[in-house]
Amino acid sequence: MLCQLSINNFAIVRFLELDFRPGMTSITGETGAGKSIAIDALGLCLGNRADASSVRPGANKTEVSARFSLDDIPLAKRWLEDNDLELDDECILRRTIGSDGRSRAYINGNPVPLTQLKLLGQLLIGIHGQHAHHAMLKSEHQLTLLDSYANHRLLIDTVAASFQRCKQIEADLKQLEASQHERIARKQLVQYQVEELDEFDLKVDEFDEIEQEHKRLANGTELIDTCQASLDILTEGEENNIESLLNRVVSLAEDLQSYDPALSNINTMLNDALIQVQESAGELQHYLSKLELDPTHFAYLEERLSKAMQLARKHHVSPNKLAEHHLALKAELSTLDSDESKLEEIQLQVDASRAAYLSNAQKLSQSRARYAKELDKLVTQSIHELNMPKGKFTIEVNFHPEQMSANGSDNIEFMVTTNPGQPLQPISKVASGGELSRIGLGIQVITAKKVATPTLIFDEVDVGISGPTAAVVGRMLRSLGESTQVLCVTHLPQVAGNGHQHMFVDKFNKAGSTETTMKSLDREQRIQELARLLGGDTITSNTLANARELLQ
Repeated sequence: MLCQLSINNFAIVRFLELDFRPGMTSITGETGAGKSIAIDALGLCLGNRADASSVRPGANKTEVSARFSLDDIPLAKRWLEDNDLELDDECILRRTIGSDGRSRAYINGNPVPLTQLKLLGQLLIGIHGQHAHHAMLKSEHQLTLLDSYANHRLLIDTVAASFQRCKQIEADLKQLEASQHERIARKQLVQYQVEELDEFDLKVDEFDEIEQEHKRLANGTELIDTCQASLDILTEGEENNIESLLNRVVSLAEDLQSYDPALSNINTMLNDALIQVQESAGELQHYLSKLELDPTHFAYLEERLSKAMQLARKHHVSPNKLAEHHLALKAELSTLDSDESKLEEIQLQVDASRAAYLSNAQKLSQSRARYAKELDKLVTQSIHELNMPKGKFTIEVNFHPEQMSANGSDNIEFMVTTNPGQPLQPISKVASGGELSRIGLGIQVITAKKVATPTLIFDEVDVGISGPTAAVVGRMLRSLGESTQVLCVTHLPQVAGNGHQHMFVDKFNKAGSTETTMKSLDREQRIQELARLLGGDTITSNTLANARELLQ
């Protein structure tokens, strides 16, 4: 629950430090005194929008902090633990707004983005404003009220997740369908290119091999002549060939070595040279024996080389990259084929995801219909107590499978009749301002009992209510305060008198400056305040007696 609220230099508040207790706290004050100012300041701690106008004139900044006990708020505890912001069994929210409009937010002393303040705030406090019953005229707000009462968060999360999956798959399908025409045209082109290259069937590195062999055959005559000339010089020349000359030198070296052993190294090198010449001649002879000038094969190579170069120009690649390009086109064709299969697969996924969504949405709709009947009885009973004895309230839940959304496929309509003999009609067409206010208040109190938020604020929700009805409203809020902390800003003595405690807001001028204060009232002070609310400026013994009676 909310334990303490500290306000520094906010609007017309210079400094306030308020302690709150369990139960229902009534907040009253003169018109224009700023009864809602504490609620507005608390809203800053919960992440509401703020600007430089929030800062009290003459001050550098506004600072507001709220301290909460987390003893009975496991969801908030878990949230703080998940975000590494826990601090024992309490939580302190703090917000500062500078005169330049810059805002900073803190949770347990740790700076946080405003979004985190808002997320945590939703687990700590629920605020019902004085115009909440006007929002009740909108279908989406009616849906929110019903879901809050039924605690449909898990069901709605499931529906929202299946809706998002369905939308994502539909987007993928739409994207594939949009590119289908281009994909078909591309597939036809690639398929033709692949078939052409399949027919030619050039292997990787084959072009380099063909080019090399073509070059060899093109120069075959010169190769034969040069090889033969080399053999003549090395070994086959009739007169002075290298082999015979080396043999003669080797013989001379052997003679020299017999005279001087120091020349043995020269003899060895000459023998080695002789061996190298003989082996070189052997290799040349072997190469020459295999060298054939085959005109038919040469023509084949020339044709294949020419075709490869022609296809390379056509595909805008170098000839030695043509085989790799062929493989890349095959891979692309396979991808294009798989895209066609994927189109069929995604269509099946779309159907399956829609079926899953509709199944989840129908479960949500059935639960809404069940809780709507429960809420019908409670709200009807409530408006009977609120001086509409013949009124009847019901909620129509209509499932429309073609209307898919993250909140399901339901249309919700609050229906009401306030007078006997009148048919049920949409609440926006039947209820007067006062009736709408009473119906709205009844729904807010009923749904608040089902919501896990430990602190509820009702900011002048009793507008348009008076007399005996006001007393019923007061008892409703007090009953709610037995299980939940309730802060109620009111102008009705019948409501204020039902509070477990009472705070009074006062505005005064001091040294040319306006300030608002807020203090807790003891019993006698409460009687005086209730008498003022009952009788206005003139407080009589009768109004005092009535005030005492309200506190019984």
